This record gives sequence, structure tokens and C-alpha cells, in this order.
Amino acid sequence: MLVSAETFTRAVMANPINAVILERLPQLGLQQCYLTAGCLFQTVWNQRSGYTPQAMVKDYDVFYFDESDASWEAEDAVIQKGKVLFQDLNVTVEFKNQARVHLWYEQRFGRSCPRLRSARDGIDRYLISCTCVGIAVANGELYAPNGLEETWKGILRINPMNPQPDLFYRKAQDYRARWPWLTIQL
Repeated sequence: MLVSAETFTRAVMANPINAVILERLPQLGLQQCYLTAGCLFQTVWNQRSGYTPQAMVKDYDVFYFDESDASWEAEDAVIQKGKVLFQDLNVTVEFKNQARVHLWYEQRFGRSCPRLRSARDGIDRYLISCTCVGIAVANGELYAPNGLEETWKGILRINPMNPQPDLFYRKAQDYRARWPWLTIQL
């Protein structure tokens, strides 16, 4: 079965939190803004598992790209505005300016990260290939550089754009603990 962007997006939007976040995000005026990561693919996995769409979604990630000010203070200002905007949802919404990832990545993960050139570059670097998905706030376009088939089928492979086997395996095991039907392929 080929999974269309429309089918995937419809499944993602079944999570009411995703729908509200995408509706409100334009108020922040962020450049190259995407709702991304687990809130998208985990919503799909939840539905495929018979769970409610928002079950076991730990947080809601928002990537944006603003190289005009790559300071922590500028990113924190966005974080604080986001907290106010989404406070009524009672979920964690995390904002990350992809223009500054290279500044903190090595300290957090023990490896360097190249300077990213767009929000999509950040999505492209997730540890697991099938998790590289995002929805653009500007136009609702689904970005899935590796397609949707493996995301839909729950096939977890290391991302050749960011090959870190130890981190990949840890993350894949965490997903399998919540969705036992997922397949890890090394």
C-alpha cells in the first residue's frame, strides 16, 4: 500500500493537539516553521495500534530557522511566547531554532553537528529514517524526505544522514517499548 501525503496528514490531524498547534503557530511569525517529530509519526502509530491519537506522545516539536539572531536569548523569547500561546493545551511544546543547533549539539550528544542551513536540514538529521517528517506551518505541506512507507509500516532504520548507531538503537528501543509491533532493521 502506498501511503499518500493526504492519508498521512489526515491521520496526523486526528490528534486534536496537532491541529490546534498548527492553527495557532502562525501567530508567532516564525521563519521556516514546522511541526515535526514524534507528535506526527507517533500519532499515526497510535492509531495503527488502536490507541487514541495523542496517547504516548511525549511532546510536540516545532522547528524554525532564524539565523538573524542565533542567540539563546532569542530562542528563549520564542519558547516563552510559545508557552503562553499553548498553555491551555497542557502538553509540552518544544521550540528549536535550527540555525543554532551546531552551538549546543556536541555538548548534549557528544558529537559535533554541522551548521544547518534550514529547518528541513534539522528534520533530515533525525536518528531514525522514517521519523524524518514535518508539516510546514506556512502552507500545511508535508515534508517527508524519506517517504512515508516505512513510517506507516513502523520500520525503524538508521538514518544515513546522521549515522549514530548507539543513539539510534536507544531511541528505537524506546519506541518499541511503546509500540511493540515496530521493526528495528540494522
